[in-house]
Amino acid sequence: MTTAKDIMHPGAQWIPAHETLDRAAQLMRDLDVGALPIADSNERLCGIVTDRDIVVRCVAEGHDPAKITCGELAQGTPRWIETGADVTEVLDEMQGHRIKRLPVIDEQKKLVGMISEADLAQHLTDEQLAKFVESVYTTH
Repeated sequence: MTTAKDIMHPGAQWIPAHETLDRAAQLMRDLDVGALPIADSNERLCGIVTDRDIVVRCVAEGHDPAKITCGELAQGTPRWIETGADVTEVLDEMQGHRIKRLPVIDEQKKLVGMISEADLAQHLTDEQLAKFVESVYTTH
């Protein structure tokens, strides 16, 4: 059985909720990623910030990314998956919520990795991948 741990890109890094969006953008650049999980003061997942969020919900609205924190931008309940979840559960979570990146959490609720579209492409059949793309990218 293929699990989330098998699929994920290990070594994902949090950004604390109190950090500013300009710092998040710098960290994304340094890590060559397009999204960062946001951690609260207890290092628990409280959101995800994407490069698109910074542009569309901060810069394009005339806000200063040096003055807005990641926590202020975080909305809703973050989605995540446990390391032992099988590929079907991963796909159900990502397709059901139309998300392209999914944090992977261990038994101690610590971030251990992220699953992205590129990770899926390496581990799914062509049929599974086509279904994922159709469900996440098409408007319903």
